[in-house]
Amino acid sequence: MTLIKSISGIRGTIGGPVGDTLNPLDIVKFTSAYATFIRKSGKSNSNKIVVGRDARISGEMVKNVVCGTLMGMGYDVINIGLASTPTTELAVRMSGAAGGIIITASHNPLHWNALKLLNAEGEFLTKDDGNEVLAIAEKEAFDYADVDHMGKYQEDNTFDKRHIDSVLSLQLVDLEAIRNAHFKVIVDSINSVGGIILPKLLESLGVEAKFLNGEANGDFAHNPEPLEKNLTGIMGEMKSGNYDLGIVVDPDVDRLAFICENGEMFGEEYTLVSVADYVLAHTPGNTVSNLSSTRALRDVTEKHGGKYTAAAVGEVNVTTKMKDVHAVIGGEGNGGVIYPESHYGRDALVGIALFLSSLAKKGCKVSELRASFPEYCIAKNRIDLTPETDVDAILVKVKELYGAETDVTVTDIDGVKLDFPDKWVHLRKSNTEPIIRVYSEAQTMAEADALGKKLMDVVYSMQ
Repeated sequence: MTLIKSISGIRGTIGGPVGDTLNPLDIVKFTSAYATFIRKSGKSNSNKIVVGRDARISGEMVKNVVCGTLMGMGYDVINIGLASTPTTELAVRMSGAAGGIIITASHNPLHWNALKLLNAEGEFLTKDDGNEVLAIAEKEAFDYADVDHMGKYQEDNTFDKRHIDSVLSLQLVDLEAIRNAHFKVIVDSINSVGGIILPKLLESLGVEAKFLNGEANGDFAHNPEPLEKNLTGIMGEMKSGNYDLGIVVDPDVDRLAFICENGEMFGEEYTLVSVADYVLAHTPGNTVSNLSSTRALRDVTEKHGGKYTAAAVGEVNVTTKMKDVHAVIGGEGNGGVIYPESHYGRDALVGIALFLSSLAKKGCKVSELRASFPEYCIAKNRIDLTPETDVDAILVKVKELYGAETDVTVTDIDGVKLDFPDKWVHLRKSNTEPIIRVYSEAQTMAEADALGKKLMDVVYSMQ
């Protein structure tokens, strides 16, 4: 089964048996449930819902079903067309809509698609709200509008420009410094919507840019997750020595990775670290990332006199915690930068503009900037279990085993994380498979992997 339901929406592969994949019937059901929830919640007087999508091949079909269903529920649809996830989030706020639906499977391969659900603030639904949508869908507890009250449809292609204008207006985006630096960059936009909006952003910043995979046709040129193993093309181009920076985004442009001038990865974990260091130098305050993100953000935050807080994995958990602690910057270690001065959502455009501002003002090479941060390595492993395994009981045992040790801090808000003085390991169960994901970090990859393997052995010994 490849239809996955969660609090943030539904995702699945396109085509196949009803109930097993993301098909028009499921799209209608979950869109109807979402529209019912929005109206029932009464949090907005607006009758408008924004719809935006990435460029994946199935997007046109899914968009047509979503828009028609929303109209059938009596909502007026603002279709902003091919648009990044952060653009759609901002469009909800800018248009005063009651909510929004983003049609994207983010970094998943091209045969996947998904519906991501937004509230009136242009932010992902909370856990309770998402569960209510799932309950409405399960009961099919929705009614459609009569012929006199069906919604209207309009297209609005102004939001790319409005998004870029909002980025350029941020106080810490130093346009003059960026333009005076005369940066030359190369961008891999994976043949999705980054190929539409990023040329406009970089031109506005005065940056000379070459694009790889810049046609927004949904034919992903490689695995779309911005990891080193998938980026040999742009890394090879960078080694020519003709560019100051390589920029990589995922299909919906909420994740951001950089490549140094020498062709080496900057490290996706360090996207947030570098942007946070720049923001904190000018606006001291607190930061948040999820439990599986690098400790380097904590180090940088404390260097600037702020307090770092970890949140459970998931963007809505990070943004909720950011609001709780009044964080000035936060995000996720997968290259997701959340800057509240703009909005509470991961935004590669904001990340690019702040990073280039920092680089221009420091006047250094990208590799030199990377070398200025604490060095950590994260190892990623997994423990395969049987469907009968009581994963929660295993995690409780791990917590009890290490809880009494004086040099270990145990956090259990999302699985179990063990913080040692110079390293950490995070065990987190999957919601869709009988596995435990094991992330571990230390100052070398060998140490990080050894710590992860040690905890894997501990878990195996408990079965």
